[in-house]
Amino acid sequence: MINSKLKNSLIYLISFLPISIAFFCNSNDQILSTDLGEIKLPPGFKINIYADNVDNARSMTLGDNGTLFVGTRESEVYAVIDENKDFKADKVLTIADGLNSPNGVAFRNGSLYVAEISRVLRYDNIEANLNNPPAPVVVNDKFPDDTHHGWKYIAFDPDGRLYIPVGAPCNICLRDDDERYASLMSMNADGTDLEVFAKGIRNTVGFDWNPETKELWFTDNGRDMLGDDLPPDELNRAPGKGLHFGYPFFHGDDIRDPEYGEGADLNIYVNPVQKLGPHVAALGMKFYTGNMFPDEYKNQIFIAEHGSWNRSTKIGYRVMLVKLKDNDAVSYEPFAEGWLQGDAVSGRPVDVLTMPDGSLLVSDDYAGLIYRITYSK
Repeated sequence: MINSKLKNSLIYLISFLPISIAFFCNSNDQILSTDLGEIKLPPGFKINIYADNVDNARSMTLGDNGTLFVGTRESEVYAVIDENKDFKADKVLTIADGLNSPNGVAFRNGSLYVAEISRVLRYDNIEANLNNPPAPVVVNDKFPDDTHHGWKYIAFDPDGRLYIPVGAPCNICLRDDDERYASLMSMNADGTDLEVFAKGIRNTVGFDWNPETKELWFTDNGRDMLGDDLPPDELNRAPGKGLHFGYPFFHGDDIRDPEYGEGADLNIYVNPVQKLGPHVAALGMKFYTGNMFPDEYKNQIFIAEHGSWNRSTKIGYRVMLVKLKDNDAVSYEPFAEGWLQGDAVSGRPVDVLTMPDGSLLVSDDYAGLIYRITYSK
């Protein structure tokens, strides 16, 4: 048996290994390790490390000049730079610190937008000033300061409006005194015209627009404490504003909430396009718009599943592929998996991003890594 002090020391040391990721199987104190060769991908695909030492790597966005910006749920925002264009980062700069869970990042017109718990900031002309970032401009500070589901994913729609979620400040509750809770909001890039776009969303930490229909699609995390297998996480589609997606009254397409569902008319709520695994913590999602992968992947959806925390048998810890036909989901299948071996975890995918060359980046806040997935025949 390994005593706790030795175990903690070993965990600390191996956490800095960039290629080989090690972990403990707590049930028998065995030290297990895995390298990226244990990550299973379809034939022709490969995974490598794009950047290491990106502590708590969460949401990602790409600058006009190729800088990868990465938010965290701690206090930092990073700029990840591939100077020699060899598809491996050469520098990881901390461009902001002391922020309140700056999870969300988005880029537009030379400026980096960063979402904290209760406000959105903007760093102008950031790529020309990575070594000496400008003071941020407060774009909007009218969001609740609840930390429960308070971290935010942000993105611009094709028309240039910025979308910002406000999660439910609880596992399950009804805050009908403030319509911002359990919603997805949007505003102009300058912070004006802030409005609720959609309601009944417990906590979305990933969304994107279908490049063919321009409709918004988003993941949503289901409530906890209904058992191992209920409810599912969700992939939803919002063809327009003003829709309600059920929370806290019902979950999935047929699960009435035991606390809030009595008497609710389920017909007025929007069902998910695809039910995802229960408690998989579906976070970042993107339509694949690159040209590197085979044609069958074009405009299909990749979803990063962070992994369960309160299930008796772990689930998630993978990247999933949702295939579409006629703007509907027709399959939900693993694309990259292997960060979960039995009950032991070596990584937790958070976000996905298509690069200009068509490769796919995956952030991992558990290992502090950014992976790059490529394809060749």
